Amino acid sequence: MKIIATNKKAFHDYFVVETLECGINLVGCEVKSLRKGQVNLTDSYCRVEGGNLVLIGCHIKNYDKGSYSNVESRRDRRLLAHKREIMRILGKVREKGYSIVPLKFYFKDSLVKVEIALVRGKQNYDKRDSILQKDRDRDQQRAIKEYSERR
Repeated sequence: MKIIATNKKAFHDYFVVETLECGINLVGCEVKSLRKGQVNLTDSYCRVEGGNLVLIGCHIKNYDKGSYSNVESRRDRRLLAHKREIMRILGKVREKGYSIVPLKFYFKDSLVKVEIALVRGKQNYDKRDSILQKDRDRDQQRAIKEYSERR
């Protein structure tokens, strides 16, 4: 599994409740851009439209050497998942405070996969708590490393 891009902002802004692996409907030149790592997930989200999951706001840069096969870089892309998984997530999204965001793009064998997550928004105090926890963990790891180097 080769990770192409991750959405770090999603982990900062949301609590991840549940994840799901989906395929994505792409054009050939988009896959070539993904192989070069030219994708931005920061402001993207997912919505259920007509029984299909749709990825909205994801920016995949146009392929340099593509010509007529290039498509719009911010177009809506259909995600491929089983109907019962989509309906299960849709039922949870209808609850107050839940939404769907993409967490990462990656290659699984030769296929492009998207990991989407059912998330709940964080308040500002939750964001500060998670930053403090990361700092504590980092300091603890540093202390362990220094202690082990002394021995």
